[in-house]
Amino acid sequence: MRLTILGGGGFRVPLVHRALLDDPAQAVSEVTLYDTDARRVAVIASVLARQAERRSGPGKPPPVRVRIADSLDDALRGTDFVFSAIRVGGTAGRIADERIPLDAGVLGQETVGAGGVLYGLRTVPVALRIAERVAALAPDAWVVNFTNPAGTVTEAMSQVLGERVIGICDSPVGLVRRAARAAGADPDRVTYDYVGLNHLGWLRSLTGEDGTDLLGGLLADPDALTSFEEGKLFGAEWLRALGSIPNEYLHYYYFRRETLSSLVNTEETRGEFLDQQQGGFFEAASGVSPEEAYALWERTRLEREETYMAHSREATGGWQRDTCDLEGGGYDRVALAVMRAIAGDRHARLILNVRNGSTVPQLAPEAVIETVCEVDARGARPLPCAPLREDQLGLMLQLKAVELATVEAAEFKDRDAALRAMALHPLVDSPAVGGADRGGGGAAPPPGRGGGPPG
Repeated sequence: MRLTILGGGGFRVPLVHRALLDDPAQAVSEVTLYDTDARRVAVIASVLARQAERRSGPGKPPPVRVRIADSLDDALRGTDFVFSAIRVGGTAGRIADERIPLDAGVLGQETVGAGGVLYGLRTVPVALRIAERVAALAPDAWVVNFTNPAGTVTEAMSQVLGERVIGICDSPVGLVRRAARAAGADPDRVTYDYVGLNHLGWLRSLTGEDGTDLLGGLLADPDALTSFEEGKLFGAEWLRALGSIPNEYLHYYYFRRETLSSLVNTEETRGEFLDQQQGGFFEAASGVSPEEAYALWERTRLEREETYMAHSREATGGWQRDTCDLEGGGYDRVALAVMRAIAGDRHARLILNVRNGSTVPQLAPEAVIETVCEVDARGARPLPCAPLREDQLGLMLQLKAVELATVEAAEFKDRDAALRAMALHPLVDSPAVGGADRGGGGAAPPPGRGGGPPG
């Protein structure tokens, strides 16, 4: 089976490769990397080569073959699965997405608020082109979308690929596993209800294998509740009031003042940190031995994980991430679980971004939501869920309107739709801010830079 990774020079690609090497079934025989940045993809290929050597030995299967494609069509032709992990505009684009909103006095974040809309506007045209080329060259392939903002991008690609594109995020599965451990349960033996949009969802039930309500007990135990990341972010009192555990990104909505205060005068945004960190890594790792490149990558990866969502942690007292959350995995495990379930017709239950169907009756059947799905050879099907509370549904409806307006604006170059996308977002909340012309340093870089096929 062939796997293509678009954005093959991405920093997290070695995590996917590591999971493939550890797969006892060895279902993937070849990985094709494609990236518009030749230097980056060469460095990552070097890291992969050393990673494969470190896992080789007597009694172990041969490493997965890695190939670098020289064009998008070459990468896609005849493939079975596509992992789309592009960053249109590179980290320079992310810096603009974060700084422009902060200059206007609103939240600047990669996927949430005005920054997420800006990122979506730049990314959707490229994502649609990829979807069209997949449909033409590999019509039987499944696309697993990593590209942020994942809900918006998956929504756009589904217009071309229908149910054959599935969006993934590691936040929900991480939340379930952390909550299960805090409740004293095996994360692999619990059932759960999770529903929302990408970076906007709630864990609303957690049940042990004997039918015990684990979430209720967890919400009633302040010590257990604040022993893991989401409990520290939101606080026991607020979680008890909600009666659920939100995705970590809802901290930007529920604690907007505190988070904005921690960001507005920041000397370095997350994008600026990653631009320097990853730029330094790729510079240092160019032309060195695979062993040196691999060691540099491991050190840089650990620093990246340690600093994840640092501003939200600062806004809630400043605390360090737990060791179990620094492994750097998540996206890779979810993506490979999807691939194995579809290719091997193995039933799996996963939280994914898929078309709604009838799961949330207030949304259109084709609208992309993030919820618990059954996955097998037929693809991913959302499971029924309990009715949403008014506050949950209200946020979902408003953010879905923002996502749809972003897709419309990007696809048709519609300024009115772009203004709606900005001004209707609850973290912007003003047409005066959403429609401001902030030229002179605010322009994003051209779409082809930094990991994705040029638009």
